[in-house]
Amino acid sequence: MNIAFQPAYRLAQLIRNRKIGCLELLDLYLARGARHGKAINAIVVHDTERARKRAKAADRALAKGDLWGPLHGVPMTIKESFDVAGLPTTWGVTALQNHTATTDALAVARFRAAGAVLFGKTNVPVMLADWQTFNPIYGTTNNPWDLTRGPGGSSGGSAAALAAGLTGLEAGSDIGASIRDPAHYCGVYGHKPTYGICSTRGQSLPGQVATPDIAVVGPLARSARDLEIALRVMAGPDDIDAIGWKLSLPKARQRSLREFKVGVLPGADTAPVDASISGAIQDLADFLARNGAKVNDRARPDIDLAEAHRVFIQLLRAATSRGADDKTFAGNVARASRLKPDAPGYEAWMLQGSTMRHREWLHWNERRHQLRLKWAEFFGDYDLLLCPPAATPAFPHNQKGERWERMVSVNGKPQPSTTQMFWAGFSGMAGLPSTVAPAALSPEGLPVGVQIIGPQYGDLTCIALARLLEKEYRGFVPPPAFDD
Repeated sequence: MNIAFQPAYRLAQLIRNRKIGCLELLDLYLARGARHGKAINAIVVHDTERARKRAKAADRALAKGDLWGPLHGVPMTIKESFDVAGLPTTWGVTALQNHTATTDALAVARFRAAGAVLFGKTNVPVMLADWQTFNPIYGTTNNPWDLTRGPGGSSGGSAAALAAGLTGLEAGSDIGASIRDPAHYCGVYGHKPTYGICSTRGQSLPGQVATPDIAVVGPLARSARDLEIALRVMAGPDDIDAIGWKLSLPKARQRSLREFKVGVLPGADTAPVDASISGAIQDLADFLARNGAKVNDRARPDIDLAEAHRVFIQLLRAATSRGADDKTFAGNVARASRLKPDAPGYEAWMLQGSTMRHREWLHWNERRHQLRLKWAEFFGDYDLLLCPPAATPAFPHNQKGERWERMVSVNGKPQPSTTQMFWAGFSGMAGLPSTVAPAALSPEGLPVGVQIIGPQYGDLTCIALARLLEKEYRGFVPPPAFDD
């Protein structure tokens, strides 16, 4: 495989074994960016001079036998929403166009400490609030598998850069599948960690330091092994919390496919998925069964799926409401006041969630934790649950109207793009880890991923199955137009 598409762990091995220099590898990615960057528009902030200086220092250190960490010399980029000292952090918002970060986000500092060479930042939708990636500052990011389609969002630039071989490793954030969907749409790996195990410090709007409900930060990569390496780099308490606690994720008990016991949910009436998705999930489940895994197509948490969807939307929109300015919030309050309490549909739930009183939030939070216990009961019997990351493969660019007005085609029928948020929130609202891994190509030749949901703190078990599938079923495949 072209060295640009090698996983980060392999790049680190090549550097340690003196098969390639740190600066040489960085320059390789910079050259690919110059050649392919305009077509994809994934890496939108460049830090070339400082990166080349650090790569030279990494070469000198290695020559003296000084290894900085597991990612020594590996070139990487990171989602634009992470603070990098001296670089803009805008979240795609024009009012923040001139905002420059003065310190590194904690995740950035940890990647640097692990030896990575950060050379740029990748594109996001406005306020990280879309499953497409476009904004008035940096423009539109395209999917490397089909430039007429989006790469997902909000970590769409992250996934597109990885898939096109423009960077060695990435990290993003996820509150509504913002790591998982781009990984699925672009054919790479992504991991949404258990809530709270990776500090979000420095991945927030200017002036905000509190960790939002549901939201996490986590890695994207071209291999499952990279996910584990990057998760170990990112995870753990910040300086304040480290006074009182430390993280000790349980290792995966399973060493082979036959040791797994999994439930499978290839689709749901609450959020129908295209046959190209459900078929891929079922094909994978059949493969696991043939290889000795205990697979149950009917096993799932004892949860009303429609209720779970509404609970998630209410909590999600309550969490994201802090990003609204006073004028927008007042307008949402006025619109919400005209709704009936039982008004159906995403728009109504969004308005209710973003304007609810704290007493109402406590009701939804209580229901969330009741559902969380149902998940725990399920994981008393099963190791993992397999389900879709989204309703369709990557869909054509559509930037008109509100998100709930934009349609995607599911089995030939239009579906509001927001309906598929069910697949984001089913596990996300309960704080559970999810790994997305490549599973198939659709009839149109687009990537299809599988979402591997695990129990709380079961991150390494999710990734363990992804690693076995990478070896025995399917791994990352470069998009044909960029495999040069």
